[in-house]
Amino acid sequence: MRYAVVVFPGSNCDADAWHAIDYLGHSVRYVWHGDRELPEVDCVIVPGGFSYGDYLRPGSIARFSPLMESVVVHAEAGGLVLGICNGFQILTEIGLLPGALLQNDNLQFRCQWQWLKVENSSTIYTRRLGRDRLCLPIAHGDGRLELPAGALAELESEGRVVFRYCDSDGNVSPDSNPNGTPGNVAGIINRKGNVLGMMPHPERAVEAVLGGTDGARFFTALHREWEALQ
Repeated sequence: MRYAVVVFPGSNCDADAWHAIDYLGHSVRYVWHGDRELPEVDCVIVPGGFSYGDYLRPGSIARFSPLMESVVVHAEAGGLVLGICNGFQILTEIGLLPGALLQNDNLQFRCQWQWLKVENSSTIYTRRLGRDRLCLPIAHGDGRLELPAGALAELESEGRVVFRYCDSDGNVSPDSNPNGTPGNVAGIINRKGNVLGMMPHPERAVEAVLGGTDGARFFTALHREWEALQ
């Protein structure tokens, strides 16, 4: 499986994403945000960090990077796009996913290990995970997904909520919600099922030395499902 990792001024998880994919044995290359063309790849990772220093609001300047036009074309053609943390924020800004990511309701930057419940196990990203739980790091101050009126109900009814914040037993409650997003939503997908945005960081949990390997489970599930569909 071939990956591209987009690099913006201010990215700080691009190297983590590159290492995670390389460590798991897949082809990966960096692509500078100022380029206009994507290489021939299967999945584009829009990584976490602070693109353009998060000026104005996270992702609002990165949306104008020349490469984003090619990312939209790639997505519209059915190519996979994975936005992680700031990458999720950017995907909402360029219109591939709905809503906007605003400041956490607790006004805190949350950096911690967080349990997630797989809410939709029928996507290419989660089919091989089943209705399981993952424990992944989060690191964000602007992770509260704000949606237009009625949009959350629409996402729920269409099965586009992929991950929810939960506790270690899988219970979903306000106590297990680190940022105040309604419905404990941690990750959503587009209608076509090829663009996923998530706030937690699977790329930071691919080796035991990092404290957990559920990120490797996430990527391996994607790789196996992608290969099965070829």
